[in-house]
Amino acid sequence: MKISIEQSQGTAPVTILRMEGDLDASNYQDLIARVQSLYQEGMRNLLLDMSSTPFMSSAGIVALHAAALILRGERPPDPDSGWEAFHAIDRDIDRGFQQHIKLLNPQPRVERALEKTGLKQFFEIYTDETAALASF
Repeated sequence: MKISIEQSQGTAPVTILRMEGDLDASNYQDLIARVQSLYQEGMRNLLLDMSSTPFMSSAGIVALHAAALILRGERPPDPDSGWEAFHAIDRDIDRGFQQHIKLLNPQPRVERALEKTGLKQFFEIYTDETAALASF
């Protein structure tokens, strides 16, 4: 997976992270590490552009949840802890939409994964970048 980063300034500064390729077990820790690094550098609002991400495995679900936790200033569960990472998602899903991370243009297979896991109620999803940026 290729990750590119852009900065946008609207009502608030927003980092746009554009992912290209599948988000799966081969690269999900790269996404978590990138978000952690950006957060440590001061990023507080993140738009994940998933328009070029045709597939997301369960590891990708863990990565998205970890990114949300990082942006809340919390430590995500160790991804190597196995099922604990999924139990953490279950415990967190009722918190509602996350204020500092939003998704842009998830592809149909990715959107189905978000629906099946309940994460469509956790992440605001946009199809228009301008509207997404204005929502922060």
